[in-house]
Amino acid sequence: MSNPAFETVESPYTAFRFEVLLNLDNPPAGVTNPICNAAFAECDGLEMTMEPKAIREGGNNQEQIHLMGPVSYSQLTLKRGMTANLQLWNWFAAAGQSGRISTAQGQVTLWDASGRPCISFILTNCLPVKLRGPSLNAKDGQIAIEEMQLVYASLKVKPANGVGSGGQNAGLVSVSGGPGLSGGTAGSGIEGLNIG
Repeated sequence: MSNPAFETVESPYTAFRFEVLLNLDNPPAGVTNPICNAAFAECDGLEMTMEPKAIREGGNNQEQIHLMGPVSYSQLTLKRGMTANLQLWNWFAAAGQSGRISTAQGQVTLWDASGRPCISFILTNCLPVKLRGPSLNAKDGQIAIEEMQLVYASLKVKPANGVGSGGQNAGLVSVSGGPGLSGGTAGSGIEGLNIG
């Protein structure tokens, strides 16, 4: 007889099926939403870190009190095969112009094996900070990969498209507030769905 405790264990998601949507608040010439039709092959940097503040209580030498400190976020690294689509380069160039608002709102959605969106990471006020062209080597015959790094103001995690109980905002995990995702939906830019 099977153990009923194992029947409630959920299988973890795979890391090879995902979608990255970046929608600029004020797109410059040569950039459309979502950027690069959401076609990214790699995404890394969905990370937040809290720096705790340790306080010592007078006369108590055996323990210390930890208080919540400031939260910092990692840089998001996106990689894609380089094509004639130069939207990342146009966005980076526009971000360097003084007086121009070049932030984007982002959504990274993780899909399950059956093709359903499961978890969404919402990134607010993304700004490009590094853009790297492909490493060129005539003897290897590798695909040319371009890489962009972004900083973001906040990171929220929620079930995608109402997956889970309580609807779309059920289980929302947020460390800091910020504007919601502008433009686009989780289903747009499906060309970026990375199916291994």
